[in-house]
Amino acid sequence: MKAARNKTIDLGVEEGRAYLDRCLRLDTPAALGDVLDRTICGDSFALLPLLPRGFADLLIVDPPYNLSKDFHGLRFARMDDAAYAAYTARWLDLALPLLKPDGSVYVCCDWRSSLVIGRLLEDRLTVRSRITWQREKGRGAKKNWKNAMEDIWFATASDDYYFDADAVKQRRRVIAPYRSDGEPKDWDETAEGRFRDTAPSNFWDDISVPYWSMPENTAHPTQKPEKLLAKLILASCPPGGVVLDPFLGSGSSAVAAKKLGRHFVGVEQNERYCVWCEKRLELAGTDPRIQGYTDGVFWERNTLAFQKRGNK
Repeated sequence: MKAARNKTIDLGVEEGRAYLDRCLRLDTPAALGDVLDRTICGDSFALLPLLPRGFADLLIVDPPYNLSKDFHGLRFARMDDAAYAAYTARWLDLALPLLKPDGSVYVCCDWRSSLVIGRLLEDRLTVRSRITWQREKGRGAKKNWKNAMEDIWFATASDDYYFDADAVKQRRRVIAPYRSDGEPKDWDETAEGRFRDTAPSNFWDDISVPYWSMPENTAHPTQKPEKLLAKLILASCPPGGVVLDPFLGSGSSAVAAKKLGRHFVGVEQNERYCVWCEKRLELAGTDPRIQGYTDGVFWERNTLAFQKRGNK
């Protein structure tokens, strides 16, 4: 039995059969209208060739990192770098034709797989940046530094691409306020304190990994936070655009897209994760809030009181 405050979504397939039945199964080529805003259950390597060409504004990919890990019955085994490069090239070459000519790509990885993925992206796209975000969870190591960072490569199909920097500003508390002629310089004085909305950088230290008392939390071992996905979507997918995620997992990208007024197409082979995704999409229909994103800005950590005020 879970504690009363434990909101973790961990339904089994039979318990969540009604959610699984909402998912789409494909065995023939599909039109965009058939797959839009749907969770497609199955193997991406078989399903991506069935999707329409050139429909996605944004491709978000969170593939298995090159680590041996069990994903609730589906195990990924670590490979040598050459084999992992071949695996990565295979899904890249299936997914990229689905992207619009002005589309953008974000690929998640850890420090080791980043070395492989970055090179492959450079061969196919224009790499714009490498985002590093602080993942505060993790175990220590006796003979190495604790790994508390992950990477996200940002690349585009061409030099003509969508990017909305104003949509992803971060609100930070002002520690040393500077004034000009007695007035605040690039910061605002409020009843709650002094804040500055800052331009987005490629280092993110404001992300909280979901935990048991958060409504978005699932039992997925590598779940990405909705706040992290929201930044990618707001920056690189126009309102009403389409986000494609070929490794959907527990559905964070689809949920964030729905909450932010974008469409999505997600592919996930684990039936249990498809159940969790559909459950979360249902909850998003009645609660569109994203933890850490309020008043059109992303708040730094430890400003929960202000976020709650804005979410009332």
